[in-house]
Amino acid sequence: MKYVIVGNGVASVGAIEGIRRVDPDGEILVVSEESSPTYGRPLISYLLAGKIGPERMQLRPVTFYDKNKVKMILGAKVTSIDTKARTVATADGHNYPYDRLLLATGGVPFVPPLPGKDGSGVYSFTTLAHAETLVDVAKNCKQVVVIGGGLIGLKAAEALHDRGVKVSIVELAPRVLSAAFDDKAGNLVSKRLEEVGISVHCSTQATEIKRGPDGEVQGVTLKNGVFLPAQAVVIAIGVVPAAALAKDAGIKVDRGVVVDESLASSDPSVFAAGDVAQAKDLILDENRVVPIWPNAFNQGFYAGKNMAGGQSPYTGGLAMNSISFYGLPTVSVGVVNPAPDETGIEVFDALDEEHGTYRKLVFKDERLVGYVLVGDIDTAGLYTGFIRFKFPLDPAVKEKLVGGQPSILQWPEGFFDEKFNPVGAQEIV
Repeated sequence: MKYVIVGNGVASVGAIEGIRRVDPDGEILVVSEESSPTYGRPLISYLLAGKIGPERMQLRPVTFYDKNKVKMILGAKVTSIDTKARTVATADGHNYPYDRLLLATGGVPFVPPLPGKDGSGVYSFTTLAHAETLVDVAKNCKQVVVIGGGLIGLKAAEALHDRGVKVSIVELAPRVLSAAFDDKAGNLVSKRLEEVGISVHCSTQATEIKRGPDGEVQGVTLKNGVFLPAQAVVIAIGVVPAAALAKDAGIKVDRGVVVDESLASSDPSVFAAGDVAQAKDLILDENRVVPIWPNAFNQGFYAGKNMAGGQSPYTGGLAMNSISFYGLPTVSVGVVNPAPDETGIEVFDALDEEHGTYRKLVFKDERLVGYVLVGDIDTAGLYTGFIRFKFPLDPAVKEKLVGGQPSILQWPEGFFDEKFNPVGAQEIV
């Protein structure tokens, strides 16, 4: 069996490990447009901040590929897929045959049609190469504007601030982290960022990147009339699935590559995993793109096993973010901003602005489906268990959850032994 994996992120690593669980000898070829071996993408902000060096970026030891008998082709762009011939073509004119193909191409930065965006001084922040570039940029910049107040934008802003750069964040939504937080949680994060010296501008948008006669960036003009001086701009509005290869090959694409429970696409020999895949959401029970790191690895692992002939259905991913901003820890999981008219929804929250803590729980049909924690996150794992296992809640247990007192003792009787100790505690001598 010949396996080709396009992309070399965490989904690719998961796929290699999944394939080798089932097929120890099949040929595995990884083709990646990036020139670096696989690395921990969430670590690029720590590299930019100067908190770690390049040697800490490795996701797996250098022996990983040899140990798993994987051939690597780095710095090669796949330009097309021929699903009838079962080959992929690269920009340098090579064609590589496959029996099973995995698309692990991730996402590409979304850049809006903003006047002044073309030219020097405007950057993205999603890859190791982007981080390395911004390390050099930070040495010669006093002021940077980050357009986008999502996770990527905030981590870029934090890292540049740690480099001694004055940073301003611009976010169209009324709060930062609008997809993962509500207004109360977002305001706590904004407050912390402002306290350390990062300027946050919400409910407005950049209308132009202003350039001087020499073409160099001078700053950013906002819709509300404010002008933010800067020598560089980071556009971090988000990423969109890199699904063009699949679409051009006639594979079904919605927002991402649509896959079934085996992670196979509309072509049964082509699979997809990670930020490019539109796979099952555990809570919503429908396919959607959930671009987070743990989901990417898990999808890659299950795809790899199924590519190799295993029968391992992917049960679904969970939208989840856990991140700290200058000592303020935050976690959001599942459905945190339900539609106002959605039936069966109950929301409970508790805000302590003085101590910088916030807890929000979202219930649907007497099950916990989402939560946000800011400041005090010690109970996050327990709340996540209630969501992941979809436990029905009686009034007493629900009251404990709302009061911030989740416990494993509130799980249904016998569930722990059934799920985690199949032998049964009663049989352990």
